[in-house]
Amino acid sequence: QVQLVESGGGLVQAGGSLRLSCAASGNIFSINDMGWYRQAPGKQRDWVATITNGGSADYANSVKGRFTISRDNAKNTVHLQINSLKPEDTGVYYCHIDARLRDYWGQGTQVTVSS
Repeated sequence: QVQLVESGGGLVQAGGSLRLSCAASGNIFSINDMGWYRQAPGKQRDWVATITNGGSADYANSVKGRFTISRDNAKNTVHLQINSLKPEDTGVYYCHIDARLRDYWGQGTQVTVSS
């Protein structure tokens, strides 16, 4: 059974930083992209960042220059370094894995940014 466990969320003041991590365990066959999404209260889940298995990263315009995604293929982990946090970054952050046979979602980790 595959599990994605996220960690690193919390309450932080505007301008602060957090590092989110997502560790995948179980039998995942051929992971392709890994990424992060977020869902603000009352809104839809939005894409934040993606990193390919070759290390190429892409970001939503709203987070470019502030967020950095990275991955460790040997450990099946993906990280999101979040700097210069803004109140509008508040939400539940979900990691996502696109594997050959199916995709997977984590349970989410809450990020709250106070002004």
